[in-house]
Amino acid sequence: MSSIKIVIVDDHQLIIDGMKALLNEEAGIKVVGEASNGKEALKLMQLIEVDMVLLDIDMPVMDGIETAKHIRKRWPQLSIIILSMHAEQGMVKNLVGIGANGYLLKNSSREEVIKAIRHVNNGDRYFSTEVTLSILNSRGGFESHKNKVHLTDREIEILTLIAEGFTNKEIGDQLFISHRTVDTHRTNLMKKLEVNNLAGLISFALKNGFVK
Repeated sequence: MSSIKIVIVDDHQLIIDGMKALLNEEAGIKVVGEASNGKEALKLMQLIEVDMVLLDIDMPVMDGIETAKHIRKRWPQLSIIILSMHAEQGMVKNLVGIGANGYLLKNSSREEVIKAIRHVNNGDRYFSTEVTLSILNSRGGFESHKNKVHLTDREIEILTLIAEGFTNKEIGDQLFISHRTVDTHRTNLMKKLEVNNLAGLISFALKNGFVK
């Protein structure tokens, strides 16, 4: 199976070097190029075969927003994952609207970066937990049947992970809480959202944008 060919675009060489070291250790992933701004990236992508771009937002010459627009227009099949310090709801929605397939914060763990790349390469979207919370918390609640419900940050985290297929134990390990605590949150979520089973939780999560 061929490797996922990635270009990293960031105006900080330290970030590029760190990402290259991280990704080139992973089987099936290969960094094939780098650029310090969008203009350089677009020129580079005319010369080499690329599957995915890890793209910063704040860059000189051409920023990530303009770069994403150009990429989506010229190479619609190419995957874009934003890698940024910004998790503002407006910024995220703007880039998703342009066509970004994923959005990670620069403090994401190695495991999350790899997971995002593989999810996006398989045709899914991926957003880090902080980014998801930024979007969902801005909505001020969710409609569940005839009642408006308000979820805590922890409930949003757990609902998102449930919808992504993690078990109670796996969720507990990720969030550093016991599986019994996860089960309690799950029971409370079912009551709040007026559903009777796991399928109901997952259906709600899908309909309300917790997972893509």
